[in-house]
Amino acid sequence: MTIKEIGKTVVGHTASNPLAWPVYRACGRVSGYLARVYGHAHYTLELGERDERMRKLAAELFPDLTVAGGPFQGMRYPSAQPFGSALLPKLLGSYESELHPFLNELLVKKYTSIVDIGCGEGYYAVGLALRFPNTPVYAFDTNPHARRLCSEMVDLNGVSATVQIGDLCDQAALNALPLGDKALIVCDCEGYERVLFTPEIAAHLAKHDLIVEAHDFIDIDISQKLRRALATTHHVRSVKSLDDIEKVHTYIYRKLEPYDSNTRKLIVGERRPAIMEWFIMTAREQAGTFSQPHQATSGSPTGSAFTGSC
Repeated sequence: MTIKEIGKTVVGHTASNPLAWPVYRACGRVSGYLARVYGHAHYTLELGERDERMRKLAAELFPDLTVAGGPFQGMRYPSAQPFGSALLPKLLGSYESELHPFLNELLVKKYTSIVDIGCGEGYYAVGLALRFPNTPVYAFDTNPHARRLCSEMVDLNGVSATVQIGDLCDQAALNALPLGDKALIVCDCEGYERVLFTPEIAAHLAKHDLIVEAHDFIDIDISQKLRRALATTHHVRSVKSLDDIEKVHTYIYRKLEPYDSNTRKLIVGERRPAIMEWFIMTAREQAGTFSQPHQATSGSPTGSAFTGSC
């Protein structure tokens, strides 16, 4: 007789006994706990294997940790350590490609200052400092490790003269910044945008441009709050993120050609918890000069943000 059959026989003979049920409940709790432990162990193992595979891909594709394409091509990473986001899309140049048409419009302007709220390891702060070499950049992140990584990246790319790194960018800190005549503010602060961007702050930023990522998976009303807060002072446009599977089928880069679909997903995937929305907010005084780019949804070889020589 197997253990399973023995168990069924025992339960069959004891199920009608009330004294047996405390034992059954205890067994249920133990089995439930062990199932969670098993699930966590299995997830940790898969995560470790995935991370190891991604480290090998980074060394294989980008041995010098230099961004191969996109708006910040040539930017260097001091180590294979991103903060809070995927490294491989950044090194490939496909990271947040949905924003590239808008960035191309903004990068030709003359800004008197740049603010990066939620800078992480410095992808946008350092990238924008390289694109605007004489413009002060104020980078903020509440995480000490992120600030350390950003400082290393600033030093490696030779932009320490223009980039200042701070911790919390609340309304007082934002009000105190010397923004000048026209600033570009990039914000990815994991839901804090719902607190930061009030109508009062919108009035203060009325002549400046903003790119704000809305984290509706944290608070489902964030995107609506942002629209209401800035609609009177800014021309508000939006673009939504693509699913990672769609990226696999539409992104065209030479570096991806040797790999199968599953490996391409590791390289281009940004692993977002939901479809995200960015708001591109330009001062109403210039709204008429800012054209609406098509939301990039495919990687055609006609010069779109999704193609590249890398």
